[in-house]
Amino acid sequence: MVGLAELPLPPLPPPPAPPAATPQPPIERGFSVGHQRVELDIDFATRSLRGSTDITILPHSKDLKHVRLNCRQCKLTRLTVNNKAQNSEYKEPYRNLKLHFQSSIHQYHILAKKAENFKQPPEGELVINLSKNVRIDELDPEVLPDAPGLVNGVTRKNSDDANAGDGLQTPRPVEQVARFSPVEVHIEFSITDIRDGLHFVGLEDGDSRYPHAYSRHSPSGSACSIFPCVDDFASRHTWEFQIRCARTLGDAFSHRREHGTSSNAIHSTSNSVHGPLTNGNHAHGRGHTSHGKHIIHKNFSPEDAALEMMVICSGDMTDEIVDETDPSKVKASFQCTTPVAPQHIGFAVGPFEHVNLSEFRESDEDDHLGQNAIPVHGYCLPGRAEEVRNTCIPMAKAIDFITIEYGSYPFSSYKMCFVDDLTTDVFNTAALSIFSNHLLFPEEIIDPIDNVTWVLVCALATQWIGVNIPPDEARDFWLVMGLPGFIAGSFIKKLCGNNEYRYRQKKVADEVCELDVNRPSLHELGPILSIDPSEARFMAIKAPLVLFILDRRLVKASGHAGLNRIITRLFLNAKVGKDLPNGAISTAYFQRLCERFGHAKLDTFFQQWVYGAGCPRFEVTQRFNKKKLVVEMLIVQKQGVSADPKDLEKDNFIRDVKEELNTVYAGPVQPVFAGPMTIRIHEADGTPYEHIVEIREATTKFEIPYNTKYKRLKRSRRQKERAAAASGVDFSTEGHDDVLLYSLGDVLQSEDEIAAWQLSDWSKEDEERMSQESYEWIRMDADFEWICRMAFGMPGYMYASQLQQDRDVVAQLESVHYIGRQRKQPPIIPTLLVRTLMDRRYFHGIRTTAAELLANSAREELNWMGLNLLEKAFQELFCFTDSPMTRSNDFSDRSSYRIQCAIIKAISKVRDNSGRAPLRVKRFLLDKLKFNDNSDNEFSDCYYVTTILNALTDSFLSKTENTGYDFNYDEEEESDGALLRSCLEELERYRRMDEWLPSFQNIYARTALGCKKRLAQAGRIKVTAADFLQYTREGTFDLLRLDAFRELTDMGSLKHGNIMQWFLWVLSHDPSPFVRQVMHRLLGLGLASIAFGEGMQSDEAPPQSGLIIEQESTTTARQEQLSRKQTITGAMAALKVELSNNLTMKKSFWEATTSPAIGIEEVRDLLVICRVLYDTVDRMMITMNLPRYWKVESLGRGKLKFSRSDHIRTKLIPKFERKQLLPSLSRRDSGSGGATGPRLTLKPPKTKMPTSSTPGPGPSVRIPSEGKPLKLKLKVGSRPLH
Repeated sequence: MVGLAELPLPPLPPPPAPPAATPQPPIERGFSVGHQRVELDIDFATRSLRGSTDITILPHSKDLKHVRLNCRQCKLTRLTVNNKAQNSEYKEPYRNLKLHFQSSIHQYHILAKKAENFKQPPEGELVINLSKNVRIDELDPEVLPDAPGLVNGVTRKNSDDANAGDGLQTPRPVEQVARFSPVEVHIEFSITDIRDGLHFVGLEDGDSRYPHAYSRHSPSGSACSIFPCVDDFASRHTWEFQIRCARTLGDAFSHRREHGTSSNAIHSTSNSVHGPLTNGNHAHGRGHTSHGKHIIHKNFSPEDAALEMMVICSGDMTDEIVDETDPSKVKASFQCTTPVAPQHIGFAVGPFEHVNLSEFRESDEDDHLGQNAIPVHGYCLPGRAEEVRNTCIPMAKAIDFITIEYGSYPFSSYKMCFVDDLTTDVFNTAALSIFSNHLLFPEEIIDPIDNVTWVLVCALATQWIGVNIPPDEARDFWLVMGLPGFIAGSFIKKLCGNNEYRYRQKKVADEVCELDVNRPSLHELGPILSIDPSEARFMAIKAPLVLFILDRRLVKASGHAGLNRIITRLFLNAKVGKDLPNGAISTAYFQRLCERFGHAKLDTFFQQWVYGAGCPRFEVTQRFNKKKLVVEMLIVQKQGVSADPKDLEKDNFIRDVKEELNTVYAGPVQPVFAGPMTIRIHEADGTPYEHIVEIREATTKFEIPYNTKYKRLKRSRRQKERAAAASGVDFSTEGHDDVLLYSLGDVLQSEDEIAAWQLSDWSKEDEERMSQESYEWIRMDADFEWICRMAFGMPGYMYASQLQQDRDVVAQLESVHYIGRQRKQPPIIPTLLVRTLMDRRYFHGIRTTAAELLANSAREELNWMGLNLLEKAFQELFCFTDSPMTRSNDFSDRSSYRIQCAIIKAISKVRDNSGRAPLRVKRFLLDKLKFNDNSDNEFSDCYYVTTILNALTDSFLSKTENTGYDFNYDEEEESDGALLRSCLEELERYRRMDEWLPSFQNIYARTALGCKKRLAQAGRIKVTAADFLQYTREGTFDLLRLDAFRELTDMGSLKHGNIMQWFLWVLSHDPSPFVRQVMHRLLGLGLASIAFGEGMQSDEAPPQSGLIIEQESTTTARQEQLSRKQTITGAMAALKVELSNNLTMKKSFWEATTSPAIGIEEVRDLLVICRVLYDTVDRMMITMNLPRYWKVESLGRGKLKFSRSDHIRTKLIPKFERKQLLPSLSRRDSGSGGATGPRLTLKPPKTKMPTSSTPGPGPSVRIPSEGKPLKLKLKVGSRPLH
């Protein structure tokens, strides 16, 4: 892989994996767990597992009477305590998660109450009542307890792991010390209907992917959905695992089953797959999901059937043997000697290939680390080993860097397993990270390297802080998300350089300022992380940045290594078990540690940035006082000033709804942010002078002394310098000491270049003003110690000096943003921007920003100067000399590739005064697409082609809507139509190309769908739903399928009944949890569009023939329209009005909510929408069958046949009629009122009736058995007849 040394990362990290479960305050259970052994038998053919677990319970007192364990979706078959059977109570919450089949969506509140049983952390669903025969004795502290893996509460270390470096750690003395005799709990269980915790891939009818299975945990705590345990972060102990599975892929689906099953309970489905299986990178077949127990048969090719199944699990493998009872199965044993929580135990089973990633470790590093070198292993599905090698190149270097800089790795090895259908990018467990296959990319693809490397390194850092050191409670979760990000950033700084690191931090800081509005603080955000994935993403962005500015302030205050030294001490304390109760980190402890080693009080910092919310907004003014020779400055904080209400965002609609329903309130706006700020003044002699100002109030005034005794160099001297530099004059000679040398942006200075590029210089007025200035420029917050927005009233020519002479990439970025975003664009601005673009010494991020901002100078009043410069720059950099023909692509220089894409995007944004792109822009982009040549390029150009396709589509979209009619049809309109047809032809060509020769992740087809959708929304073309529905079928590559659903959602197709039904069916029945999760996100976008009233026609008539008719509009209607767009309550009310009476949606939505295929988190998300749309009704119409009359038929020989008749009973028989029924029959039979006579009794023999657990539909009838004679008894006597 080339270009690894320049590996740049994006400014915006991807959404992180949500926590496996949000930690809560520890619950006093009366016991702790010392050790747990789990045995699992995974059956692919029936999608089920059987297993057993042995849990060593350490009582806290002799009076322990109950043991509460977490256990979900399990069927218990045996339970013993100390080898003795005990009574237990087990309430399986999934079994209760259902309503009457005739219930409707208006009874959703009843289902919501049942869903509350899935609490966080989960309560003990399994209660074991300890009888008197379970004896608990107090132990002598000098006597060692007989508990597996425990020696006086201290974990035993295997002798085999003695040479595994310093990875093994001493367990926590508080939780693991055994004071009373341990209690051994043995549970045997089975799971047949799996909804959470474990996912099988490749088992559906027609799915051609390699079958595999892996554990996955959800925020509600799904570890207990696989095996009984104490599903809590506070419960950390050692583990033993034994997983039994098929030996080969063919054995997993062989017809010979270990245990026979009843044919009436199991049905077979045949599933044939011919040829090699796919790994999920391209389109794959997938059939419908079958819920319930069944046996799956698959036919593989001989090569695929012979693939050996591999088990990857947390901890270290201790043994792998063939099962002695069944040679077609293997048993793999693992041991985790480092205490971890159940949420950090994971495994995967499948035909994985092993990749040794330690081979990328350089030999000198291997010799330097010696035995401390941690092995790094990669596991992937067959056929993707090269992609794993290419994707994971930096991992060996990353683990060595973190080990050396921060502390020893807490485990003996690191394993990375790549699977399909993972809902997040990564799921972190002890010594094992399970990644999504979407992260893999081949060697010829270079664009995803930024996001992927960040995800991989963050997952690695989570092994130290997050897995080995969990948060003490939910409010401390910002630490286990922030510290891995800080460590990953330090590695990126070493790998890619300081410019990349600071550029990334600046971009993230700008995003945090945009997002941190009306949000809770980092400390209060922890308990609500499970509400919506965007909460975790925001924390993953802000928390590392807060630690970054904390590091900057600690370094300045103490002069030491800052946060790096503190993290090292934290890891050391966790290793030796010092100062960390149960090995968990808290915010208070982290603050004390920072104050101790940083030698500074940090109460104000933590109160503002951790316990407080929001970011400061500074407005700074400056003035030079010639009399006092001081710079007078005024800093005013404006974050408390209420801004104009903004429209709600579609992406945040569901999050806003959940926060509103859960009464999540934003943190109070802090009127004052206090702290030190470094101000750097570059005075006339070019010397920078730093001044540290302490900000304590909302308005801060101060004076900075001026040091230079000489006036600032005049602009004429600069002009002479540029001219001399162009002629080759040496300024090191005597007589040129007073000339200021340029460092950056001094390209295109010769007269020929200025004429060819049509560049401009400063005006005379600007020259005169510059000559009067006493300093070059002022830099606010020079040390990057604040996350803030800074509005500094400094002249533009000072920003130009800062751009050209300040070496800091952050200062350059601030300068280019200020220069390029000016409303008035004099010719000097595009001149400065193009010189920045063409100077290769600038960081690539500064050059791409300059290219983007050049589009602002492409105006008619400037004679399209910005567009001319962009085209000239593209021709100079990427075309043949004096020709518009593009050279063959060469992406070996990633910086140059970024510039090439940035210029394409910038040109597509050029618009004339009417809001339309000029024809020359469309022709330029179309030519670059048609004549694109990638024949001599070693890298793929698929991302570059999609960049041109998106840019070309953008050029056909107007910025302003055409509200009237234009009858001036001219040649330009005709040319525009021809170019649009050419654009559609190119889109169609690449779409068809993707069907025959799939591109990387079907990016061509996905881009074509998105471009057609945007053109249709702009009214340029007409499309039908069928154009997108064809890609939503099962069997389509998941990313392409989801993009098709996204385009349908954006076009408002959820308002159509059939499409909505199909949408909700996929959302609730698709076998892939990844697809279902993204469909939930798309559902939120679709509902937001309806709530905001997008696509609704305005009541106001458009002006016609230039005549505007003014009339009084309804104030109420306008207020409602603003309310639904700007307030979440108004949007929810409008959404309810729009959809609550839609009967089709009611039925489909309720079927989706009650689907047995979705997990508890998905049920909760759907119930939130039910709460918004529908009212609750505490009554339900139940349909019952009317009773029918019975009839009897004599079959002879004493046989009577009773059956229901068709005659329906519609009336009840009164009691007095029933009492007179038999007497009236007797009188009718006797024929005389007072006669007496003998009675004949026909008595059947006594037979034992069979018992049934289920009541029959009617009364029980005793029928004599066949073959037994009837007894005839004659009684002589009289019986009065009434």
